[in-house]
Amino acid sequence: MVKRALDLAVSLGALLLLAPVMALVALWVRLDSPGPALFRQTRLGRKDVPFELYKFRSMVVREVVDQYREAVVEQGRDPRITRAGRWLRATSLDELPQLWNVLRGDMSLVGPRPLLPEQQAAVPARFRRRFTVLPGLTGLAQVRGRRGLDWPEQLSADCDYVDTQSLWRDLGILLATVRVVVAAQGIYGGAGSNWRAYLPGEQRRQDEEVRES
Repeated sequence: MVKRALDLAVSLGALLLLAPVMALVALWVRLDSPGPALFRQTRLGRKDVPFELYKFRSMVVREVVDQYREAVVEQGRDPRITRAGRWLRATSLDELPQLWNVLRGDMSLVGPRPLLPEQQAAVPARFRRRFTVLPGLTGLAQVRGRRGLDWPEQLSADCDYVDTQSLWRDLGILLATVRVVVAAQGIYGGAGSNWRAYLPGEQRRQDEEVRES
């Protein structure tokens, strides 16, 4: 109850305080490239329940995106990222609309980051307890390295949070998040650390390709 009260107070206060900034960001996104200001995407919440996550759009609009084949964004000069998007990602301002998800109860301020439905198959059974809590706007994996961590390290950090969560730890993670965002650490990850490499059968396929070569 205390955690939810903190989520409600902070998300509502931040949305009211940052409303002018968010309006300007939304206008910039619209003027910078064709398409809507907000990007909506289905993610998995507590107990694997899907919900619609909101972000400021940082990439060019494409009709179809195959998450299994989508190339990893490894640097800000990727042609899929808009000019506004490069700055939004570097400052993490693209995540601000998720305060609405927190206010609605889809997310919490702190918790494991919400996964795509396609990523669910890449979560081994020993890490499944990450889905027992609400996903977060930030989390332990984010302050430990964000996308600089490989996939098992991210999942391990998520489970560490579940096993040791407390109000004081949440406050510590929130403070550490400010430092990580200011330092612009771990914004992009390499292809080798991507979740697709851990899908069932993917490692076997890669081993077969190595043997054939």
